[in-house]
Parts: sequence; C-alpha cells; structure tokens
Amino acid sequence: MAERSTAAVDVADNSDESSLTAQADQSTADGVAKNRERDTDSDEVQESTRTDGAGTTSPPELHSGHKLARRYRLEECVTRLDGFSSWRAVDEKLRRAVGVHILPADHSRARSVLAAARSSALLGDPRFVQVLDAVEENDVVYVVHEWLPDATELTTLLASGPLEPYDAYQMVSQVSSAMAAAHREGLAHLRLNPNAVLRASTGQWRIRGLAVNAALRGVSSDTPQRTDTEAIGALLYAALTQRWPYESDAYGLSGLPKDIGLIAPDQVRAGVHRGLSELSMRALVNDGATASRHESPCTTPEELVKAIGEMPRIRPPEPAFTAPPEYQRTTYQQGTYGRQTPRPGVTQPVPTPPPPLQSRTGKALKWAVSALLIAALGLGSWQLADALMDQGGKNEDPGQTQTNDGNDKSPKKPISKPIAIKGAQDFDPLGNDGSENPDEINRLYDNAPGTYWETSFYTSADFGRLKSGVGVILDLGKVQDVGQVTVSFKGETSLELRAASGAATQPQSLDGYTKVAQGSGTTVTLKPDESLKSRYLLVWLTKLPLTEQGNYRGRVMDIKVTS
Repeated sequence: MAERSTAAVDVADNSDESSLTAQADQSTADGVAKNRERDTDSDEVQESTRTDGAGTTSPPELHSGHKLARRYRLEECVTRLDGFSSWRAVDEKLRRAVGVHILPADHSRARSVLAAARSSALLGDPRFVQVLDAVEENDVVYVVHEWLPDATELTTLLASGPLEPYDAYQMVSQVSSAMAAAHREGLAHLRLNPNAVLRASTGQWRIRGLAVNAALRGVSSDTPQRTDTEAIGALLYAALTQRWPYESDAYGLSGLPKDIGLIAPDQVRAGVHRGLSELSMRALVNDGATASRHESPCTTPEELVKAIGEMPRIRPPEPAFTAPPEYQRTTYQQGTYGRQTPRPGVTQPVPTPPPPLQSRTGKALKWAVSALLIAALGLGSWQLADALMDQGGKNEDPGQTQTNDGNDKSPKKPISKPIAIKGAQDFDPLGNDGSENPDEINRLYDNAPGTYWETSFYTSADFGRLKSGVGVILDLGKVQDVGQVTVSFKGETSLELRAASGAATQPQSLDGYTKVAQGSGTTVTLKPDESLKSRYLLVWLTKLPLTEQGNYRGRVMDIKVTS
C-alpha cells in the first residue's frame, strides 16, 4: 500500500473539468482514492496558464500486462486523464519498479512532453526523481521515471499534523536548493505542490515531475522563477500550519478563512517558528499581502536560498531520554533470604563472627598446611640446585660445544610480506554498460594520498536496488599465498573479498569468484578463514556511504595485499 500510494504521479487537473475530477477521485486498484491529486490552482494562486486546451485525442487502449519496448510491463493504471495515462510498471531488464506516462504520438502536447523529459534527464540531480527513458514508438510517446517505494508525499505527512520546525527547515532548504539548481539549467517545475514533494526513508527530500508534469498539463508561465518560488512558500506555509495559504481547500488541507487575506503562519497557529513564518511570507508575496514588518520579498529560488542561509540554523530536537526505573534490591540480594523483614526504625544487632580456626581441628589444619609449605620449598630448592650443577658441568667441558641439531619441531610463524598488485580492472557485471569509471582504476594502488577510485552515484546505499554490488579485480601476476587484504575507503563501506582459486585465466562472471571474507568500515582488513592461493582477487562493494552531495557512492582510496 505504501509503495503504491507514495509513487503515484501528480498529473491531474480539474480546474474547469468536473467530469475529469470524478475520474481522478475514483479509487484505483491500489485502494487509495486519487482525490488528493485534485488541484485548485487559480490565477490568484499561481501565474500559470494553459497554452492549449485539453487534448481531444483519446489515450491509447492499454491494459495491465502490456509491454512497451519488450521491456516495461504495465502493472497498474494510476491516472487516466486529459488524453494521457500514468502507470506503475516493471522494468523486466533491470528487475525494478518504474513509473510510466503514456500519450498518443499525435497528442497536442506529445512533442513538448518529450522535450521536457529529455531536458530533465540531462540534469541528473539526485534531489529530483530521475527520468530514465523518453521514447516515441509505434504511435505512442512514453516517459519512464523512477518509482520510490520508500518515499512519503508531503500530503501524507501533513495529514497527521504540521511538521516540526527542524523538518520544515530541512524541507524548504533542500527544495529551494534543488529548484535553484534546476533554474540555473533553464528548467522550471510550475507544478510544485505537496503531491510533488517526497521525503525518503533516509530523510532526504525529493521532487518529482520537474518540467514533465507541467508539459503533460500544458502549463506555462511568463515568470517561471516567481511561480516556483511562490509554490515553495506555499509548501512551507502548509508545513508550518497544516493549512493551505489561500481561501480554497487543496491537497487535503483547509484553506484560510475568507475575506481576511494572507496572514502570517504564526498568526494562524500558536508555536510556529518566527523565522520560518517570515520566510514563507517573503516567498508568498501576492498583490501586497505581505506584512510591512517583513523584509524584501524573495522572487527566485536563488534569493530564497540566500535568505535561508542568513537565518540562524535550526538544530534537530534532542533525542528523548527516558530515565530507567530505580534499581530495586531483592530480599535475596540483601542477604536476608529466609529471614523476617525487620520492622522500620528498629536497629538490628549485628552478630559477631567467631574467631577463625580457634578450635582443635583448626589448629591441626594450620600445622598440616605449614608442613606442606616447608616440604614444597625444600623440594623446589633441591631441584634448582641440581639443575645449576648440571649446567655448570657442561660448561666446564672444553671439548663440548653447544650446537643446534636442527630437530626443533616448534612451528615457525611465516613472515608476512607485501604482494605487489600488477594490475586492476573495474568489475560491474550487473550494470547496463558493465563498467564503473575505468579511467580512475590505477588510483587504487598508486600510493598517492588523497586520490581514490569511485563508483557511479546511486539513490540509496544498496545501489538504488538496481544490483547487488560493484567491485574491482586485482591481478597479482601469478598464483600466490594471500594472507590478508587491507582496503581504505572514504566513508564507511561494506564489502566482500572474493577469490578465483587456482584460475589460470581471469573469470568474467561473479560466479567465478568465491567469497572468503567480509567486513565494513573506513579501513577494513580482510583475512580468509583458510589458507588462500590465488592470482585474481575481487574486492566487491555491497553497501555504499552517503556523500556530501546527498547521493550514495563508493570511494576506494587504497588497497594493500600481504602474504
């Protein structure tokens, strides 16, 4: 249920089409009513207009199980509206869920949808839900995008109440930075609303439908930066107050009371963070509705990012700590097991212990122990003197020399020596093109500080659920005894050490390498449980760290092999 509801695509518009609204409100096969996709955008809310009317071309007749490009199998129709349809599908080649928008090739907006999808795909920013494919084929245009089963829409989050100040701060910071980056590349969203903003399980905020949702809807704006900035202000307003900052209800949120205009969030709800309240009003400048006490309005995402940077940083709340219950000593622990509990206030007499070993038996025991100690000391002294005399006799014999007969059977510990790496190769048998940055592979063993080989970036630590791992193959030049392999990473990484035992040639598949050790950390020493002879070793990365850019990628700084 969570996967289907959070990955639904916001593509429905019912501004003037009541029949289409009825279709969007119907429950789909995932059991979630799609009325949350209704939009109440008006000229007072967003400076956006339709460039054309609703397409008259009917959507293609498709059904569950239909395949596109013999690869994308349609599973469930999420939206069917205005001449196009949106589906949850399965990419059978990479075995992952995806979303697909489909419309006829002769649709009035088909060309603009293709252009928007290809422009969005070129951005490659992990803060946006990525466009994976955009194709015109067999009189059909379809756009394939990521499907995020672990993400939750802002609409769903606000259903249970407003966000905490730290969460609202993180949302507006990440969304503003992402939209500023998109506008620098000439891309606008124009459909930024609570359905288009998602929070992943890692806490990262993602935006879906960049340029594509507006193209599907035929929405444009003469001031795209101002449109997206005001939309971000509305998102922040809703996050702080659980109210939509206009008179009409939208996205499951109640609008403001009629005839009072736009009022600041801290006047709508008590306890709202003052700085965030003012920030939302600066982004929501609308026909002079901003209070005079606020600073200059923010008209672009870049200005909004600057305003956020000038605010005092909002720190996460302290984790709640519950004090453990007071330790209760039991009657048994108090040493009174089987005794009556003394009455409070009464001093109990402490029994005096008897003197140790004062009886006749105790005295006999003391004499016996003393005799044994004297006998032991005498025997030890005699043995020591005898050994010294024997040693002295051997040293006085001039014809005797101390020799080593070579029959010492104590095992000698082998000396560990470094093994030179003769070559290395990136190894990505489960990827699309089978390679991961091969030009940087020599940095693994160049002994240069600060250099590293890195993987491509992914949207989660488990390679975006696209594959089980990537790695590098080490060539030791010949079959050698391998004692351990030490790998240094930038960021905590999980990995396995695999080996091709006795292989004369380098295996080309993952099955050709046997796992001999595993570990995780920033510097990991991998020791095989049994003796290992091999020429080809595979360092196989299985879990990636989070980078400063908000994505996941492995960075191997150095590899050492010793015997």
